[in-house]
Amino acid sequence: MNGVLIPHTPIAVDFWSLRRAGTARLFFLSHMHSDHTVGLSSTWARPLYCSPITAHLLRRQLQVSKEWIQALEVGESHVLPLDEIGRETMTVTLIDANHCPGSVMFLFEGYFGTILYTGDFRYTPSMLKEPALTLGKQIHTLYLDNTNCNPDLVLPSRQEAAHQIVQLIQKHPQHNVKIGLYSLGKESLLEQLALEFRTWVVLSPQRLELVQLLGLADVFTVEEKAGRIQAVDHMEICHSTMLHWNQTHPTIAILPTSRKIHSSHPDIHIIPYSDHSSYSELRAFVAALKPCQVVPIVSQRPCGDYFKDSLSPRLSIPLIPDSVQQYMSSFSRKPNFLWLLERRLKRPRTQGVVFESPEENADQSQADRNSKKAKKGKLSPWPGDLKKQPCHHPLQIKKQLFPDLCSKEWHGAVSFCRVFCQKL
Repeated sequence: MNGVLIPHTPIAVDFWSLRRAGTARLFFLSHMHSDHTVGLSSTWARPLYCSPITAHLLRRQLQVSKEWIQALEVGESHVLPLDEIGRETMTVTLIDANHCPGSVMFLFEGYFGTILYTGDFRYTPSMLKEPALTLGKQIHTLYLDNTNCNPDLVLPSRQEAAHQIVQLIQKHPQHNVKIGLYSLGKESLLEQLALEFRTWVVLSPQRLELVQLLGLADVFTVEEKAGRIQAVDHMEICHSTMLHWNQTHPTIAILPTSRKIHSSHPDIHIIPYSDHSSYSELRAFVAALKPCQVVPIVSQRPCGDYFKDSLSPRLSIPLIPDSVQQYMSSFSRKPNFLWLLERRLKRPRTQGVVFESPEENADQSQADRNSKKAKKGKLSPWPGDLKKQPCHHPLQIKKQLFPDLCSKEWHGAVSFCRVFCQKL
């Protein structure tokens, strides 16, 4: 999962590489699983939209600055500008994705039509009763979680899988139970097991803070030996740790996942409890929505052929309003210009034999002499007035070196870059 840049729009979802983001200006995060946050860190400095729970986790786990996080309430529609003058707007609605705490689907509506991005989700029929989806809207593009989109992979519902886990634990009444999990997700399963077996579930302090935020039942603790069920990192469950645990007390381990995993010990049990929609659930979801096209969010697993019989006729590519085009290109000129200028000023001198015009050689020799004197503290390496007021900010340097060009507005930066690039 490397996120999506939605074509013909300034929208990016689960995509955090600014170098490759191009004209994206509005950034959305569906949930906090690590494969959806690649590239997102404490240095992020663009407005980021997500659910309130995800906003909390962003601050706690990735230390993203609060000033950039825009928490949007789930189940409500929010109007966001698509340009810098407020002429063009879109509506975005967050829908519970039934995947992990804070996970949402995004429904975007604007000049581009109607786009539904599921992120990771586990389909339930109740999703189709969401007000944003019950008004007979035509979904033009459906970005679909196709993790389990395989007709050969048959998965039970989460209720059925949870029942399998309960039965397994009942068969081992004297055993401790280790549940292997990722750092986020399946907290409701742990709550269900605690209530079923009337025992505390032992958690790490980080996960305990999360379940308290979710308002789950008071059945969790960080005290190691308080209960027979303990949530551990899934990587802890292996042959060596099973040997260690069983030396102290009879133990079974459970990995609730739909992934194909080889059990390295007879006491490790893989139960197909999945937070991703099964193939049959995906078929039902797409058949109910009848989108014009389906785009898989896991690109390595194409699935378009499975839904051909459920699609509506395709529509033409929308025209991008002028104000939105200007908005999509406005930021790209400034950073590229500054990067180009800074790169030029920091470029190391070419070594070896260089064939140049006599004028260029003379200028270069003078610059070299000035640079050597500057190192001795006698002269600034910059010509003219810069000797009196040294400056190292690329934009300020540009203003002093090219005063005529700087008298124009920023839209003149493009022509300046052309002149500048010729010298490169």
